[in-house]
Amino acid sequence: MTSLRPFHAADVFKFNPTNLDPLTETYDLNFYFSYLAHWPHLFTVATSPDETISAYVMGKLESSPAYAINSPHYLPFHAHITALTVAPHSRRLGLARTLSSSLETAGNSYHAWFVDLFVRKSNVIAQALYRGMGYSIYRTVKEYYHDDVMGNSRDGEDAYDMRKPLKRDKEQKHVRNDGEKFIVAPEDV
Repeated sequence: MTSLRPFHAADVFKFNPTNLDPLTETYDLNFYFSYLAHWPHLFTVATSPDETISAYVMGKLESSPAYAINSPHYLPFHAHITALTVAPHSRRLGLARTLSSSLETAGNSYHAWFVDLFVRKSNVIAQALYRGMGYSIYRTVKEYYHDDVMGNSRDGEDAYDMRKPLKRDKEQKHVRNDGEKFIVAPEDV
């Protein structure tokens, strides 16, 4: 049976099997430790009975600075999924949904407007997963990823900014239809 628990610093030495997918973003140790220091309650791992890490979610709460409130790219207070990954041997067990739901619950408890994440345009499996959980594409970010793991471009790969409204956004002001058509540069997110 799988258990959820907070991420511990030593977990950086145990979660390689979850990161061995070319569509999974990996970061340097300082990045993981920074999240652990700032948002420990939004960094969760799923473990098997033998304590093998099967999946993890790394999130944060953020907003644009107040001086940018009139910018068309202003982001109100929201939860962000920085990384959500499931080891190949643990896929199709509902772990992604469970971990995403835990971050959505935290976002609601902090009165965030929505949860967002970035997903590679080529990662259609992840896009379908998130759509099935109520996320929609808000905008396309040109060349957000500096590499193209599918080998289609030398310039990098576009990302979809996907969002799911939370309880505070009753009128769904922070989601839109046809988000694929709204194209922005990486510096605008």
